[in-house]
Amino acid sequence: MAATERIIFQPYIWGKPKRGAAQLEPGTPIVCRSVEEGRRRTDKVAARGTSMAGAILVRMEVDEDAGDYGEPEILESVGDVPEMED
Repeated sequence: MAATERIIFQPYIWGKPKRGAAQLEPGTPIVCRSVEEGRRRTDKVAARGTSMAGAILVRMEVDEDAGDYGEPEILESVGDVPEMED
């Protein structure tokens, strides 16, 4: 099977601290049907229309049969999200 494009909405929430400050934690990733659907989700987070701290919208090529996952391309990042490494 050939690689297919996947659009992933990755939300982040502030977790409850056991000690000290709250920790930023990833929520459940959501596979979107299109970039537009993903942008609607990030727009809602940016407008503070959810309880999410922030979100990242990524696009990547995936070949599940071969177990190959391409480099994620960050399309949008809103709110509080972890620092990205280069």
